[in-house]
Amino acid sequence: MKKIIVWSLIASLAGFLFGFDTVVISGADKKLQGLWNSSDAFHGTVVMGMALWGTVLGAIFGGIPTNKIGRKNTLLWIGILFLFSAIGSAFANSPFVFAAFRFVGGLGVGASTIAAPAYISEIAPAKDRGKLVAFYQFNIVLGILMAFLSNYLLNDMGENSWRWMMGVQAIPSVIYILLIISISESPRWLLSKLKNDEARRVLQLIGQEADYEKIKEEIYRDNKDASKVNDTIFLKKYRTPLVLAFLMAFFNQLSGINAFLYYSSRIFQEAGLGESTALLSSIGIGVVNLLFTLLGVFLIDKLGRKVLMYIGSVGYIISLSLVAMAFLFHWEGMAVPVFLFLFIAAHAIGQGAVIWVFISEIFPNHLRASGQSFGSTTHWVLAAIIPSLIPYLFSTVGPGVVFMFFAVMMVFQLLFVRFMMPETKGISLEELSKNLINE
Repeated sequence: MKKIIVWSLIASLAGFLFGFDTVVISGADKKLQGLWNSSDAFHGTVVMGMALWGTVLGAIFGGIPTNKIGRKNTLLWIGILFLFSAIGSAFANSPFVFAAFRFVGGLGVGASTIAAPAYISEIAPAKDRGKLVAFYQFNIVLGILMAFLSNYLLNDMGENSWRWMMGVQAIPSVIYILLIISISESPRWLLSKLKNDEARRVLQLIGQEADYEKIKEEIYRDNKDASKVNDTIFLKKYRTPLVLAFLMAFFNQLSGINAFLYYSSRIFQEAGLGESTALLSSIGIGVVNLLFTLLGVFLIDKLGRKVLMYIGSVGYIISLSLVAMAFLFHWEGMAVPVFLFLFIAAHAIGQGAVIWVFISEIFPNHLRASGQSFGSTTHWVLAAIIPSLIPYLFSTVGPGVVFMFFAVMMVFQLLFVRFMMPETKGISLEELSKNLINE
């Protein structure tokens, strides 16, 4: 079990780079717009949004290397992409060069949402799978907090402080690359590629050799399905997991979470806080996110995925409604930061803790990477569109209307949890496949 925990933690560090890469841009947001004198539309879609379009592409095609070259090798290449992006972004001298390197980092983010949860779910025992896969989300949150903290500490480095903010990610990228080299490949992937001896050796290392024959038989049956002509996630029999993955990802972004993380400093300044106070409030957001993600990781295998989604949905509805009212009725002072702390807590314990666990569980072995690619693509297409629109929407309809829209969407998420979402805790991946496939 010790090796499973260590390997899960190392693979989940892809989430740390994901979180750091996603949020580090928030500290450079207004500096870059001023430096290149960009319009709101250009700044939102190109300078800020290009990384997210890279993420979409990484999510669409990330299932291919995850299946072809393996979970481990894909995770290694993800680290190389993050390193290349950090160095290139720091030295960029035009908005287009900057956007290109941010796009490369986005490819790493998108692919990581497929390879890391797939790897961890395939080495974890069923009873601990929820919290082990949730390490990935914990590291996303830790990366977000470190990015907020890094931005605050580097903010006074002069007019080129944004270069330091972007470049510092090279350090964790190198550490991650060195650690990934030390882990073994997923035994389920090895079995799917008929590398039986190597798979048995890995299962022996993680104390699951007794399950070798059972897993081998299930994967052999799975491979027979895979060998059928045109067996894809879009067949009618896979409709249930496909719809579940789509709706989970859809509601995750319609909460406004990525829009908020990308523009936290701008949102706090819109609420009347100064730049330094806004950056400090962003660190507070990171701390709340971390603490409630830890709570979610602790509870996900005890209470189950649905209970956490109930808690998160109700928290979303209350907090987003309060944020909307604070902007609409011009409430002064710390009202907006406090309500947004509540919003982040609701996200962390609900969608944040559950999304990557749930999507990694509901597809059969031979289609897991493809299914996760579909769920991740849905997530990241919306994560690219929504933050790209935020500067324009804030300057036209205003933040109050935007946050009220997000609150209404979370009412629909609550209905999805109540009437459609199955509980997956403690059930083996193979058993879940049988339950969710409509033969």
